[in-house]
Order: sequence, then structure tokens, then C-alpha cells
Amino acid sequence: MLLDSATGTHSVLTKEEKTAIQEQMERLVASSYFSHSRRFPSFLRFVVEQTLAGHEDVLKERTIGIEIFGRPADYDTSTDPIVRVTAAEIRKRIAQYYQDAGHEHDLRISLPAGSYVPQFQLPHSSPITDAGSAEHTSLLENPSSELSATAEVKGWNSWKLFVSVALILILALGASLWMWRSARRTPFEFFWEPMLTSGDPILICVADQKQYSTIALRDANDQSRQTILPDNLIAVVYDDLSPTVKIAGILQANGKKYSLRSESTTNLTDLRGGPTVFVGAFDNTWTLRLVKPLRYHFANDPAMTRLGIVDANAPTAMRWFVDRTQQMATNNYRDYAIVARFTDPTTGKLAVISAGVGRGGTIASGEFLTDSSNLAELMRAAKAAGDKKNMEAVISTQIIGGEPGSPKMEAVYFW
Repeated sequence: MLLDSATGTHSVLTKEEKTAIQEQMERLVASSYFSHSRRFPSFLRFVVEQTLAGHEDVLKERTIGIEIFGRPADYDTSTDPIVRVTAAEIRKRIAQYYQDAGHEHDLRISLPAGSYVPQFQLPHSSPITDAGSAEHTSLLENPSSELSATAEVKGWNSWKLFVSVALILILALGASLWMWRSARRTPFEFFWEPMLTSGDPILICVADQKQYSTIALRDANDQSRQTILPDNLIAVVYDDLSPTVKIAGILQANGKKYSLRSESTTNLTDLRGGPTVFVGAFDNTWTLRLVKPLRYHFANDPAMTRLGIVDANAPTAMRWFVDRTQQMATNNYRDYAIVARFTDPTTGKLAVISAGVGRGGTIASGEFLTDSSNLAELMRAAKAAGDKKNMEAVISTQIIGGEPGSPKMEAVYFW
């Protein structure tokens, strides 16, 4: 349907109007807001073309996920928010396009919140002046000065009343839309949407443990024979791979570009390039630096036999710690981790932390950040705290025989 901005009425689209909409759609997808992505143009073209063809009924989340993103027919939309995340980003990019100079009089294509059916709006036009109204106005142009002043005051008061009512309605509508949007967010959207909707690629910064100058290669014809050759290798802790793979899977599932770098090869310029996920704590310099100013941060004794997390509100007490002696002797202990999402003041970019005191804690942190039930608990706490943008939580897990159990949230802070 075409919405006339001057009258607010809908009309059936003519062939010429459909052509104009398609041309405007092509201008949108050719703009810098869409041209650097494959999924945004595909999404917009699909919903516009289906609407022009009269197939609005097929524009459902699952159908779009199957048709545009290649999801299986039975995929779980509650744990895979790619359609909702993409739609939110498209709404933002469309708004940015029309805010640019030169697009004030363009035919407008919009994607209303909560819907995947686009609307098309004619450019703003000046209302046609009614002849009777003009005649009536002319009769009032030269009355007595007293009557003129009275009419002017009444008109001004009416205008003030109109503006006041309009502002109240706009504020009420905005608040309602915000509450409706917040109520519909899934736990994954709550935590990951700011990262997924960023226009920049995401960097995953993983701890590296050791560099090797040689590599052992096996003979293809005689696998029992090995040859040691010079090389330059960086080793990654095996337990850090678990959260790295889980988080990378979320990014991949949502079509988000990312790169993987070791902490020793990551520099400040890299971190200023976009959001970063930091994996690992005591073996990742960047994690320790970024978490240090936060309420919950890592600490240790000089001998590095007690590693843990302290609360800045009680800095002398290490509430959550791992005794390395017990850890190495029994492989049965309670481990802890920090999970966080915040804007780093140094880089101005989003940072996500997935870092354990011990290796089991890091595994548990990755599970926490990629599990809907755990994120739902964090989301409830965030709502109770006023839905602030930055968050940090301490989690724990019981290690038995070196294997971590389910994560448990111990403390949380929002700002």
C-alpha cells in the first residue's frame, strides 16, 4: 500500500508507482549504507518485491530466515535472531539515508518496527488551499483592532494547546514503542544485538601462550617418520578455543564479519577499528587492562598461587579465588570468571569479556554468553537495574576432574 503523507490515506499501487518504488529501492541499496553488505540489500529487495507482488502474508520471520539466510525450515527463531537483528539494522540505515541532504523529497520506503512489511510514502507536498477558506480568511483581514487582537490571542492559545498535546502524544508513543521493543527482545538480542548491529567488523582477541620456532611434519608416504623444520608458530590454550568457537558461531550465524588475532599481535589501532571480544584473563594482557578499572576485576598474590576476582567496593577481600596448589593437586575446585559488555572509554568501542580465573572458568564464561537461559537471567537483572548499557557479572562453576559444570551468576553490576 502507498501512504500519502499529505492525506495519511492508503491507496492501491499503480504500475507507475510500483516502478517508482523499485527505482527508489535500487537507489537505497546502491547507497553507502547498503552497498558494502550482501544481506542488507537482499533482505530489503525481498520484502519490497514480495509486497509489490501482493504477498505480504509471506513476510514472516521464519520465511525470511529460510529464503534470505538459508536457514532450515525448523530452525529455532528464539535462539537465532538474525532476521530481527537484520531488520533493526536496515531500519537504522534507511533512517540515515533519508537524513542525508538531497533526499528530503524522495519517495520514502520504511520498515515499521515489529513488522517485515515495508511501507511506501509519497514525498511531502503542500496542502491545497480551499477556496472557501481563503475567502473566509480575507473577510477577517481588516476587522476592528480589538477583534483582530482577540482572534490573534485565541489563535496563539490554540496553537500552544495543539503543540502541547502533540508533544505529549509523541512522548507517549515513543515510550510505548520502547517498552514494546524491550518486551520483545530475546536474551540473545539483549546481549549481542549492539555487537551484531555495529557497522564495523568484530575482532576476537585470544590469549596466546607460547611461540615455537620449529614444527614437526610427518612424511606423507611414511607417517612414522617426522622431520623437524624451522617455523614461527603461536600456540593457543586449548580451553580458550571453546568460548572462541561458541562466540564465533553466533557471529557467523548472524552474518557478522569477524577476525581472530592473538593478544600479542593485537594493538590499540586494532581495538579502535570496531567491537572486540576478549577471551582469557591472566594470559591476555588486553583483558587485564580493560577490566582493571571496572568494579569487578582480576587480582593475584605476588607468588601467583592465589588468583581471583576482587570487588572494588571491598578491595582488600578476594571473594572469588582459585588456589593453584589445590587446582594442580586435585583438579577439583571452584572456578570463577568475568563476563561483561561495555563501551571502552579509551577506544570508544564495545568490548565483550569472556575470561576465567582458571581455564575451566573461561570455558564456563563462553557457555554463559552463548546460552539463552543464562542470558535471560542477566537480562532480568538488567531490567531490574534500569536497563543500563554497560554490564559486568561474576560467574562460578564447579570443576570436577578438570571438567567445568554449569555456570552460576554470583554478582552483577550495571552502569
